[in-house]
Amino acid sequence: MLYKRGKTWWIDITTPKGQRIRRSARTSIKTQAQELHDRLKSDLWRQAELNETPDYLWDDAGARWLKEHTHKADFKHDIEKLRWLQPFLRGVPLKKIDRETVLNIVHQKRQETTPATANRYLALIRSILRASVEWGWIPQAPMLRQLPEPKRRIRWLTKDEAQRLLNELPAHLRDMAEFSLVTGLRKANVTGLQWSQLDLDRCVAWIHPDQAKAKKAIGVPLNDQAVQILKRQKGKHPQYVFTYQGNPVLQTNTRAWGKALRRAGISDFRWHDLRHTWASWHVQAGTPLHALQELGGWESVEMVRRYAHLAPEHLHLYAGNAQVETKSSTSQTCHSSDGEEPDN
Repeated sequence: MLYKRGKTWWIDITTPKGQRIRRSARTSIKTQAQELHDRLKSDLWRQAELNETPDYLWDDAGARWLKEHTHKADFKHDIEKLRWLQPFLRGVPLKKIDRETVLNIVHQKRQETTPATANRYLALIRSILRASVEWGWIPQAPMLRQLPEPKRRIRWLTKDEAQRLLNELPAHLRDMAEFSLVTGLRKANVTGLQWSQLDLDRCVAWIHPDQAKAKKAIGVPLNDQAVQILKRQKGKHPQYVFTYQGNPVLQTNTRAWGKALRRAGISDFRWHDLRHTWASWHVQAGTPLHALQELGGWESVEMVRRYAHLAPEHLHLYAGNAQVETKSSTSQTCHSSDGEEPDN
């Protein structure tokens, strides 16, 4: 049967197996609603009596995928991506979404953003289509490759630049930025840090699996500077460590952050680059990559290798293997970083 809610027609059908289905026809025209009603009723009969596979829509797959991925740390971002995708894929049967369809959508996104961001949308489409194969809704998913992404250099601050920035920040952001520089914690882990995650006597903090990007618990050793920053926050809030005017800090990329960067003479620098700075300082100070991986909670050592070029001193032993003997060659020996000559 058909009935109206406001200006929109709705469908009420009972399947051959006795299941009741009520859904919007998404139209205010009765003839269109009736056509959809009849088609749905026919499809349900064919599925029940002839064992035909139903034509699942992108909308069906997106809704089920969201229900199964509410645990994701970036779940809210996935919802935003799906909203952007809806005008392109709303009402489209999954079996009609081929490689060309997806690439056209991704290239459309590429017109307004970077290849990296466009690839995040492609990855979401690919994930939903692959899940649809697992559910038995489609026989296979199209092969999709990501767009080429330019390699982005690691942006980090010198100790002098970092101090200039800290001097320009308001007190609440200064403490958070300084804490990020000495612990390497991601923005969400700093803004969401609670007193229950700290043991100041043992100088340790914990990031729980549901708070970590890699979904693995991270034990964070706190140096003296980190402990002093935390002690300055005591008494400000019963639950959250970093607050502003009695409320937890939710956003760090504020107007105050931008103004502080300009006053400090620092450009092309994001809050996340504080983590890059922390890792860069560690590597330059000689922290082994495997230790840095554990400290930063990276899932793969490849994520840490991007900092390796900042400390090439261990390669000095081999640099002399490609020397060319010329009359202008000198016998000067390069010194190691600690001022001592390397052993021969």
